[in-house]
Amino acid sequence: MSENEKRGLFGRLFGKAAPEATPAVAPVPPATEPAPAEETVEVVEDVAEVVAEPAPAALDITTSAPVDLAPAAAPKLSWWQKLKSGLGRTSSALTSGIGAIFTKRRLDEATLEELEDVLIQADLGLATAMRITDVLRRDRFDKEIGDDEVRAILASEIEKVLAPVAKPLVIDGPAKPHVVLVVGVNGSGKTTTIGKLAMKLAREGKKVTLAAGDTFRAAAIEQLKIWGARTGATVIAREPGADAAGLAFDALVAAKENGSDVVVIDTAGRLQNRTELMAELEKIVRVIKKNDPTAPHDVVLTLDATTGQNAVTQVEIFGRVAGVTGLVMTKLDGTARGGILVAVAEKFGLPVHFIGVGEGVEDLEPFDAADFARALAGLEH
Repeated sequence: MSENEKRGLFGRLFGKAAPEATPAVAPVPPATEPAPAEETVEVVEDVAEVVAEPAPAALDITTSAPVDLAPAAAPKLSWWQKLKSGLGRTSSALTSGIGAIFTKRRLDEATLEELEDVLIQADLGLATAMRITDVLRRDRFDKEIGDDEVRAILASEIEKVLAPVAKPLVIDGPAKPHVVLVVGVNGSGKTTTIGKLAMKLAREGKKVTLAAGDTFRAAAIEQLKIWGARTGATVIAREPGADAAGLAFDALVAAKENGSDVVVIDTAGRLQNRTELMAELEKIVRVIKKNDPTAPHDVVLTLDATTGQNAVTQVEIFGRVAGVTGLVMTKLDGTARGGILVAVAEKFGLPVHFIGVGEGVEDLEPFDAADFARALAGLEH
């Protein structure tokens, strides 16, 4: 009889179940139950709060080893070619308008009025437009004149306006560090301009500290850190939303300690009609002066050429609030309104340090009045 049959018979005779055989392997104890989901979420939230609220005084000081700062390989286009291409839309609008007016006919008042309209539409400004038409009225009135002659006179008169303001950004003064504050409206290219400037200064052998003062945008802070890595500059940063004036002060202290020749301070983009933001810019300037009464040594305003006549208002208000000492005109390659630089130069006479006609490091160059005037008028180098 099998073992199972014996157990069944035993049960029927005595009314009991036969005892189970002891298993050969002891059962595995049940796994520990996980903590309830609610508790897990609460812990994660607590950690998130700690991470999101670092100590306000904590600074992020990033110093990168310099990359190879040898000049980049020669671009396919020369700077003149880039400039002429970048001003192509503005030049095309001007030259086509002039060509439609001047077809070897005698110069009269009606023609001069048409020309003045074309020049104003190109954002050259009323003063420059009248200057050019006055020269033509004086020298060529009631004489035959072609569009090529008009464009030559145009270039000559524009160069006269621009030559006095074509001045480099000089960093060789006695102050160390030399403090450059960069200001401008949203999207005018401040942070990119700072990175390109840092590259130029590093190639000149200068030690640079960058201050990530655009604390409203995390992307701007990260962008400046990338430029710091490219140029070997020290980057002073805080968490997004930190006090920009306090950061500027800390950057000057750090720049003095690390022996920097130049400290370049980024600022948040702000519309010139936002009084509370302009008041914050005034605060930044005041705090900088507490560290060095002579600073900032340069206040550079970046102007987006695509804004046209609005650039005039920007220069007026930023000049009043921050004491603008020089200009950088960006995005000339994206507009038919490049003539605004002439209008700004005519009205304010502020130094124009650089112009930008592209996104590359080599697309920000010192301003040359003659080249700009000839490219604007559609003439060859």
